[in-house]
Amino acid sequence: MRLLGMLQPHSPFASSIHVGSRRWFLRTGAAAMASIPLATLQQVQAQANHSNSKKSVILFWLSGGPSQIDMWDPKPDAPVEIRSPFETISTSVPGIQFTEHLPRQAAIADKMAVLRAVDCSASNHTPITMQAGNPLARRTNDGKDGAGYPSMGSVVSKFRGSNAPELPAFIGLAKTWASDVYGAGHLGSKYEPVKGLELADKFKLPTGIDVQRLQNRAALREQINGARKELEDHNLLEQFDANTQRAFEMVLSGKVEQAFDVTQESDELRDEYGRTSVGEKALLARRLVEAGVSFVLVSGAWGYFDHHGDNVRWGGIEKGLKPLLPRVDQVYPALINDLEQRGMLDDTLVMMMGEFGRSPKINTEAGRDHWVPVMSMIMSGGGIQGGQILGSTDRTGGEIKSGMVRPQDLAATTFKHLEIDLNSHWVNSQGRPIPIVQEGGRPIEGLI
Repeated sequence: MRLLGMLQPHSPFASSIHVGSRRWFLRTGAAAMASIPLATLQQVQAQANHSNSKKSVILFWLSGGPSQIDMWDPKPDAPVEIRSPFETISTSVPGIQFTEHLPRQAAIADKMAVLRAVDCSASNHTPITMQAGNPLARRTNDGKDGAGYPSMGSVVSKFRGSNAPELPAFIGLAKTWASDVYGAGHLGSKYEPVKGLELADKFKLPTGIDVQRLQNRAALREQINGARKELEDHNLLEQFDANTQRAFEMVLSGKVEQAFDVTQESDELRDEYGRTSVGEKALLARRLVEAGVSFVLVSGAWGYFDHHGDNVRWGGIEKGLKPLLPRVDQVYPALINDLEQRGMLDDTLVMMMGEFGRSPKINTEAGRDHWVPVMSMIMSGGGIQGGQILGSTDRTGGEIKSGMVRPQDLAATTFKHLEIDLNSHWVNSQGRPIPIVQEGGRPIEGLI
């Protein structure tokens, strides 16, 4: 991390001020404050989770609207203009089928719940409605996003907080932020998602610092811990600005630095996830929830799932979607198996979805158009009963037949997993109480 150079025993900073002194403590806190974005510090200060629960959520976001028929709800007996150009394969669960480019997911179908009857509510290309779990959260006529309603991650930040005091509750891992990550709305900037990729840069070693120069770090930390106790005994910590104190603790705890260092993982495990943008982010997501983050959103640089046809940027089903599916197929099972081996799967709810589905009929450009009536998604962990299909669609994959899941039901399921009171509400600027679960949402029946 960039502050590490200042904390070396032989640095000009350390030599001019006695390490462990009150002046040193204040100077270091100020430097830490300058290094870390204010929004990050505000978010870490959000309501702490005081229970012993370590429950968390990892959401894979497939921006653009992935095709249900070409992934998790194939219709091999439908007319040629509807059925997928991909073959259908069996999974580890008799009676459940995926398309041929998802063989790894098919192998762990016994650990997955496939939701085939999700009602999307909004057709515009924003993450608002589904990430908020709220049918009222959509782009308004004046072009504003979300009508002020917060994302599920921001609700988690306010009503649960992080599982570790040094870490934010809600971290997004994405490069195209506006189209992939939705924030706090009118809930307030304190509950905005932290940009994880930017935060990681704050804890990298500065150029030219050799690892061997850090060999005295353990002794330095011992001095710091001793000084911290003395300061606490004399109530000097109370004189600190809250943000400065939090920055100091974030830097010196080492938890943030360690959580972002995926190089600590074995080469074999990194290969299992894939040495790709989304593979590294998925592995980082596991490390973050392991360290204490409550909600992590992952959006990989795998391209957009907006496959209208070969005449547009993202291509059609064969030229556009097909190259993306191996990355989708690799990263999800890698995470599920890793969480299971570490004993974390029951505490971690994992979801993969986009903002809506695609039209049943393949258009003249070999693609599918936006489709609001239904989409598919997958879920694992969090006490979910795997090996099941929830909901069904008609023979074309375009209309819900049974088991409808609404955005608000997804929110209720997520919040229940995280032990958040479903009757909670927040108050908007007009003093009006806004429930965190809208429109009669309830946990998805039969899921757990």
